[in-house]
Amino acid sequence: MQTALIIALSLHVLSSVFWAGSSFTLARTGGLGGERLLGPQIGAATVAIVTGATLWQLAHEGSFARSEQILAAGAIAALVAVAVQIIVGGSAVRQLRSAGDTSAARSQLAVAQRIAAALLAITALCMGAARYA
Repeated sequence: MQTALIIALSLHVLSSVFWAGSSFTLARTGGLGGERLLGPQIGAATVAIVTGATLWQLAHEGSFARSEQILAAGAIAALVAVAVQIIVGGSAVRQLRSAGDTSAARSQLAVAQRIAAALLAITALCMGAARYA
């Protein structure tokens, strides 16, 4: 179990850092380059969510105390973040690739990344706070 925990935690941290970091960067740059990063972001989000669920099972199964409640709030924020990126960001990327109104699509992509970045910041805060709850 110790090895599985270490592997899951390592993959969770690495994928989460890329996902959140790229979201923060794209939010700050107005979505520039977002059409190239959305796929890798969704991949990283998938790994983060799967490994997060694995960590929950290994370290928190059967308990729903204050710590788990805070982690659950963070998990919900992360799930909403990836949904925004897929739905809103994916629509914007499709518009950018079809050479439609690029300024509107770029703006839509930036908004999706800003919302996701804020939600992922909440997620990170919840992960830190849960340790001491």
